[in-house]
Amino acid sequence: MTGTRLWVAVLFLLPALVLLGALVVYPIGYSVWRSLFDADGSGFVGLDNYAEIFSDDSTLVAVRNTAIWVAVAPALVTALGLIFAVLTERVRWGTAFKLIVFMPMAISMLAAGIIFRLVYEQDPDQGVANAVVTSVHDVFVDESVYPKARPNAQVSDLRPSGGGAFTTEGAVRAGTPALLPLVGIAPGRLPGDAQDAKTPGAGAGSGVTGTVWLDFRLGGGGEKGAVDPGEKALKGVEVEAVKDGEVVATATSRSDGTFSLPESADGARLRLPGSNFAAPYNGIDWLGPALVTPAVIGSYVWMWAGFAMVLIAAGLAGVDRNLLEAARVDGANEWQVFRKVTVPLLAPVLVVVLVTLMINVMKVFDLVYIIAPQPTQDEANVLALQLYLVSYGGGGDFGLGSAIGVVLLLLVLPVMWVNIRRLRKERQR
Repeated sequence: MTGTRLWVAVLFLLPALVLLGALVVYPIGYSVWRSLFDADGSGFVGLDNYAEIFSDDSTLVAVRNTAIWVAVAPALVTALGLIFAVLTERVRWGTAFKLIVFMPMAISMLAAGIIFRLVYEQDPDQGVANAVVTSVHDVFVDESVYPKARPNAQVSDLRPSGGGAFTTEGAVRAGTPALLPLVGIAPGRLPGDAQDAKTPGAGAGSGVTGTVWLDFRLGGGGEKGAVDPGEKALKGVEVEAVKDGEVVATATSRSDGTFSLPESADGARLRLPGSNFAAPYNGIDWLGPALVTPAVIGSYVWMWAGFAMVLIAAGLAGVDRNLLEAARVDGANEWQVFRKVTVPLLAPVLVVVLVTLMINVMKVFDLVYIIAPQPTQDEANVLALQLYLVSYGGGGDFGLGSAIGVVLLLLVLPVMWVNIRRLRKERQR
């Protein structure tokens, strides 16, 4: 058609064909051939490596997680990209917002993995995610007064009674002060300006009285189980009087550690509820076995939502506005316009984004390898990571690694075929 001789066309295409053969065709062919041999390549094993893929537990976990990635991550990223593109179309600062959302695309997978490894850190003082979670939690749930405090079993008759609570073995009597010494707290870690503890005088009041205090002082000395000068009061400790398994009265220790219960507490046993000593809420174990895969997918969404938004926004810019206005004139609300007009018109762009992301997540490796800690990395394993682990990560089984690579190629081919068919249909239009 162009009048160009065949040998001239071949000459110009030859460099590209050589590169394509060297970088694509040869590696694929060699991987298929190598997958039919054992670990060191000395013995022919046929399809045994492929059979091992579907019989090895760790590889099956990788297959399961890869399926989760393909089903969840592309759909979630595409949906977020669509929402961002539509919502930012009408606001004046939409361009700035799109720029901010797209910026993570400029970060490498390695850097993003390091960032989110810190974001998901368990310690709320270091991990941003748990800092937010614990802040919200603490707004609605009161923290324990003295976490990890405990009675000194040698000088106190307080004993564990389930649920983190401690209960006296003997009953208390009105007129005899009840002494409840606690240890396990550093004097310098007491909240606020702790006062010196005091002992209620004998016969003070008509009910049961007592003191809750830290039975320890800097420098040592004093008598265990007795309120000594310089020992600090524990303010705000809840004390319950229990008779026959029922709470008959409650009190809270004052700034000097003393508390007072009514006459109904006479003959009861005193219980310090576990809420006084519960460890502080430490957030969510994002990188634990149950949440590690959703957590890594969250980091992927953060990176690629901008990519989806930009492509969909470009498609949205080409939508005929007369169609949208006609739908509104016919009485459709904004949700109906979005669902029945905008989305169908954007379907070709949405398919491109979805297919591209599906191919991308099948080979995800960096994020999982960096974010998932070693104890739970097996739970977050994917096929690309499993390929690395069995081949170069200490396994040394290049036969099995090649088989996994071939399986990944076979999984990608249907998606590529759908994409090619779609492109051909669009050209025919």
